[in-house]
Amino acid sequence: MIHRAKSILFDCDGVILNSNQVKKDAYFKVASSHYEDSLAKLLVEYLIKNTGNPREFFFNHFINNIVPSRVLGPSVNQLVSEVSTEIYQGLMDCEIDSSIYELREKTHHSKWFVVSGGVQNELIEVFKKRSLLGLFDGGIYGGPMTKYEILKSLFENKLIELPSLYIGDSQFDFEVSEKFNLDFIFVTGWTEFNDWKNYCNSNRISFIKSLSDLVHESK
Repeated sequence: MIHRAKSILFDCDGVILNSNQVKKDAYFKVASSHYEDSLAKLLVEYLIKNTGNPREFFFNHFINNIVPSRVLGPSVNQLVSEVSTEIYQGLMDCEIDSSIYELREKTHHSKWFVVSGGVQNELIEVFKKRSLLGLFDGGIYGGPMTKYEILKSLFENKLIELPSLYIGDSQFDFEVSEKFNLDFIFVTGWTEFNDWKNYCNSNRISFIKSLSDLVHESK
């Protein structure tokens, strides 16, 4: 599958970076600094089930549907600002799948993109500082656009060449790839999706533990 892909699109969290836990920790830390731990835990549960959405999405849901109306707290914008600070530091410190450099050499014929639910400007800065930016000649894309909006724009501007492959670690990633008729590979090693195996089998989705499996496949 990877041999024939002219464009390869990567999710970031759980695929390139071991950062799913980073985001959970950040949301819990920020929410629990203003509200009871029980409410913060509900936010994290919602985060896990709805990965790939912007930060405003999660805190709007948190304020409007989880926090009791009688409880006062900071604005959504303040919560987003605080969680962004925490996430940025976590992204700078977390593990990188180091096999991505060898995979880039093995797929020199392909154009590489990042399509993430993370904040685009933040990702570009992190990737630059962590020596990842140069791998992605197609560009790094993220919020405030959703993954659907990003892919729609990429196709409308004829930046993606078929056949294309999307590599992700969530049900949402697969649903996005299906909408745009992309090949898809599920990365299991750092995923937050506990039922990934049944889901992949029932939907006939190819899966790997990490990007190193693709390196070995391409040899």
